Amino acid sequence: MELERVNQKLKETRAELLDILNHLGNEQLNKQKNAESWTISQIFQHLSITEELYVVAIKRGLKSKEESSIANQPVELLLDRSKRLEAPDIAKPSNEGMERQAIIDKLYASRQKLNELLSSVEDPTLLNRRHYIHPVFKELSLMDWLKSLYIHEQRHIKQMKEIIN
Repeated sequence: MELERVNQKLKETRAELLDILNHLGNEQLNKQKNAESWTISQIFQHLSITEELYVVAIKRGLKSKEESSIANQPVELLLDRSKRLEAPDIAKPSNEGMERQAIIDKLYASRQKLNELLSSVEDPTLLNRRHYIHPVFKELSLMDWLKSLYIHEQRHIKQMKEIIN
């Protein structure tokens, strides 16, 4: 049941991202707000890279045979844009601009990998009984990893709206 709720949130958040994307031209996608900020296309790159990294982390967590009872972490803290978070180098986008269709293709490919992984999980309760180390929250249940994925996307939706306005 919890996995269904998380999947629904993932779909809703992705639909909101695609809606933003569909209303922007290539110039808006690749315009920087300031010298320190990413362009919207770089944010989208970051989101697809991050999703692929989440798939790797969740796979590794599922391979573990160790039962864990990690308390739920306050992954909602990711929504607080007043707290600056530095993306790990592995999740940083390139400096090259991207066009809308390339972004859509990357988002589709990363989500397909996530969906394939989740559909291969025979016992969804494993997502609550396994954990993996997260760069922000340290030990995090795999279910909280999934929750933090859509919350991470919501964080960046706020960032995009700031850039657009």
